[in-house]
Amino acid sequence: MLCDYLVQILTARVYDVAQETPLEYAPNLSARLHNKLLLKREDMQSVFSFKLRGAYNKMAQLPPDILAQGVIAASAGNHAQGVALGASRLGTRAIIVMPITTPQVKVDAVKARGGEVVLHGDTYDDAYGYARQLEAQKGLTFIHPFDDPEVIAGQGTIGMEILRQYQQPIHAIFVAIGGGGLISGIAAYVKRLRPEIKIIGVEPVDADGMNQSLQAGKRVRLSQVGLFADGVAVRQVGEETFRLCQEYVDEIILVNTDDTCAAIKDVFEDTRSILEPAGALAIAGAKAYVEREKIEGETLLAVACGANMNFDRLRFVAERAELGERREAIFAVAIPEGPGSLRKFCECLGTRNLTEFNYRIADQKEAHIFVGVQIQNRADAANMVETFESCGFATLDLTDDELTKMHLRHMVGGHSPLAHNEQLYRFEFPERPGALMQFFSNMSPNWNISLFHYRNNGSDYGRIVLGMQVPPHEMEEWQAFLDTLGYPYWDENSNPAYKLFLG
Repeated sequence: MLCDYLVQILTARVYDVAQETPLEYAPNLSARLHNKLLLKREDMQSVFSFKLRGAYNKMAQLPPDILAQGVIAASAGNHAQGVALGASRLGTRAIIVMPITTPQVKVDAVKARGGEVVLHGDTYDDAYGYARQLEAQKGLTFIHPFDDPEVIAGQGTIGMEILRQYQQPIHAIFVAIGGGGLISGIAAYVKRLRPEIKIIGVEPVDADGMNQSLQAGKRVRLSQVGLFADGVAVRQVGEETFRLCQEYVDEIILVNTDDTCAAIKDVFEDTRSILEPAGALAIAGAKAYVEREKIEGETLLAVACGANMNFDRLRFVAERAELGERREAIFAVAIPEGPGSLRKFCECLGTRNLTEFNYRIADQKEAHIFVGVQIQNRADAANMVETFESCGFATLDLTDDELTKMHLRHMVGGHSPLAHNEQLYRFEFPERPGALMQFFSNMSPNWNISLFHYRNNGSDYGRIVLGMQVPPHEMEEWQAFLDTLGYPYWDENSNPAYKLFLG
């Protein structure tokens, strides 16, 4: 019952290992959203996640003889670190069963805190099943990551801190949901004392176990879950967490991978901290809620619940963040194949900033350009389509096409039987609006571009690779063009990779 959770949260033992994390104002996000957004910085815990609260509270209340036999847990990482740290502090053994898909940074962190790691299965559920087998075989106590009242109460201390730290009106608190322990604990406390505050859960569209369960009125087991936000990749939510969410959670918002990547970038720009995907879900949900409800001037709070980011994922996050922010649109544009057409296309673009430009000659009559353009919002992307088509260029908006975003954007090109007399060069130029147009303006209209690739990498200098069809008798003129262009360049005609894949 609610009263039981209120007492359990108020008496929870978490501060032997956890700290009261700050509630920080996010100035950039607040300005953009036209609402006051506060971040509960659970990523600043010693294990970079809230999970140590519930894990320690559970272990600290075990009878001494039971605790001495050791504990076992199944986790994708953050709960594992909490159990390992808690066991170390309490002087007992901890075995952690982790999915094989767990990022190495989390595996290493668990080992560094004294946990014995066993890798098993592809998902949390696989690891969970194996951990329960080991529990029985070795006489250990299983520390559930979410479906345990004492674990829920430990996580609920975050709600207690929030209401103590901010006593003014709060419109809504946004919380990521995996198994449901975090939101259940926060909701059980907040709804008892401040029932007017909305508690809004946030889940990935491909791991929405709680959302589907609430809609069905019973726990639903997902056949598969997306692994990008591995910290919430749970196929079935807990019995107790489902009950609490049914009673106290106002709604659940679903966000996609692009939204999550954009939220990671947003938090970085405000705090210079990098959240893991699951840790940024609440921020992505708050943004989606504001966009849907069109509210202004309210106070919103999002729990930044984890920062155990695998460094190798940062490249992917950066690539997708602009799409999630609706700051980049991707188009396939058809233009007539021939000298001058590409220049006309750039004139149609005007002063807009390009983020990517891919082209390879493939047809004698029509050229297909893959182009990324900076936009202000999705309506701006629709305006771009109208602009291109008014210039006579058939256009396809690929911004929301997953195949394009994940694969095709990196596969534009290949060998071409039409690329006669091709010269391949790399160029570097200051990254500023109009620089690409200046490059095209300086070229002879007699030369045909057979290959072009440009990608904005967020640096001060832009880098392009260019294939130009230059007749042999015009090579001196071509060299003169290179020498007067004013940009550094590199001759790549002898590059073996070019010969293998493009030449």
